[in-house]
Amino acid sequence: MTTQTNIPTLASLDYLPYLNEGGLFDESFAKKVGVYAIFDEAKNLQFIGYSRDISLSLKQHFVRQCDRCYWFKVETIDRPSRSILEQIRDAWIAENGSVPPGNGEDEAKWTQAIDVKTMMTEEERESYEKVSGYELSQIKCLKKIARRVEAELLETLQARGLSEKLRFNPKQKETGLLDLK
Repeated sequence: MTTQTNIPTLASLDYLPYLNEGGLFDESFAKKVGVYAIFDEAKNLQFIGYSRDISLSLKQHFVRQCDRCYWFKVETIDRPSRSILEQIRDAWIAENGSVPPGNGEDEAKWTQAIDVKTMMTEEERESYEKVSGYELSQIKCLKKIARRVEAELLETLQARGLSEKLRFNPKQKETGLLDLK
């Protein structure tokens, strides 16, 4: 646990595996407030974030960028304080010597829901454009595309070693977005 003046260096923290041997996430950080750093398979820093629920945030990042999520380091704090969380994040970025890709040009890939509209096949795009102006038909079309992308994504995550069941927000699918519930 960190106080305002006691910021641990990123180098002093242990690497924790993203998935355990059973293919499950570490739930010990559920509902915990803190800062976390995510590393790829070669332990290169990819992203530094902070959250009111570290476990949920780590899962979201895994879904969005599973090929870059192999290890993480974490520091929790007792009471939510955006200024303390930002101080820790900024100190870790400075310690790294450069901005990690996920905090720079790739930030949206790490922090935003997956937009299935950018993943439409040509056939899906044509179907979607045909129902333009018909809101209910567009919603049905987006949900169908979201289900296809979700199935492909879950297959990729399982190939990466995930055995845990994930649930995506069904309301988000109606708008063409995939995000965990």
